[in-house]
Amino acid sequence: MNAVPADRPALHVAGPDDVAEVLSPAPKQPARIRTSWTAADIMAMEFAPPKWAVPGVLSEGVNLLCGPPKVGKSWMSLGLGVDVALGGQAFGSIQVEAGPVLYLALEDTARRLQSRLGKVLGDRPAPAGLTLATQCPPLPQGGDQAIAAWLDRNRDARMVIIDVFAKLRGNSAPGASAYDADYAAVGRAKKVADDYGVAFVLVHHVRKAGSDDFLTEVSGTNGLAGAADATLVLKRARNQGDGVLHVTGRDVDENEYALNFDAAAGAWQMLDGPAEDHQVGETRAVILRFLRTTPGSTPKVIAEGVGLGYDNVKRTCQRMLADGQLAADTGGRYRVPGVPAVPGVPQTPLSSENEGDSTGTPGLWS
Repeated sequence: MNAVPADRPALHVAGPDDVAEVLSPAPKQPARIRTSWTAADIMAMEFAPPKWAVPGVLSEGVNLLCGPPKVGKSWMSLGLGVDVALGGQAFGSIQVEAGPVLYLALEDTARRLQSRLGKVLGDRPAPAGLTLATQCPPLPQGGDQAIAAWLDRNRDARMVIIDVFAKLRGNSAPGASAYDADYAAVGRAKKVADDYGVAFVLVHHVRKAGSDDFLTEVSGTNGLAGAADATLVLKRARNQGDGVLHVTGRDVDENEYALNFDAAAGAWQMLDGPAEDHQVGETRAVILRFLRTTPGSTPKVIAEGVGLGYDNVKRTCQRMLADGQLAADTGGRYRVPGVPAVPGVPQTPLSSENEGDSTGTPGLWS
């Protein structure tokens, strides 16, 4: 095992021997919480805004982070944990507030964590606010209490990451349906997340079969996504660097984020522009970007604007029109669907010579 650099503190990873040392008496009974109001009362109340771990992407409550095996979910989870613990920029572009993070790496060893953490950190210091653990009891057998105990000791915590959720969900209640079992499993994590106002990230898998609706790809029943506050599905073609993070939830706007995975740094970086621009070939992406700022352009104008050959642009525009990626106006002027042509944009006059497109257990971790 490689030695830990002198300027980097050693990792503390909870193991089986830690459990016996840190068991504490049963927690105190929580105070009774009001759960009903009149409409007038609730409209007169003032609430603090949701607490975001990653603004616009990960809010307080339970967030399911799903994707196929080896797509990079664990790299993303660890990277987010480091960014939030240090208070840097998540995905290389979203400023986050610093605060303690608990990362339960339940499929890893201390050796692997050190290797991955060293790559993710790069030149940055190892954050003292990031607690890593490789073991935790299942939620029904004291795991929820153990996490709550860590949160009690870290009242300014920003995030708890459980990688993977299947290791912590525990056994289903006898006789429970699959839906009820899934809903109850996420519900246990949600109760702790809601009680402490912290973002929980539950790393989970997707089905082998793809779907047009990313929510239906989550492995298990609809009870998982139904109980969660937000669902994130990471997709990346095998051997491709670019990926797309699909996000939907109660407090987060439904969105798609284009990302690039830097294998050398173990880091996911957010790309500029809509995700669809990064899911097509380079020529189509260049045309889309040009038409977002100059809608109603002819292939000749596009070719001159992006520096591509006219014949190439003309053929590509026709194919994109057939694929529904572009819309065409009178005179063979193209635009992105849903974006009207802008009056006054200079256009090259059409003629038969130059244009032919008229197509329209508490205390587990210290």
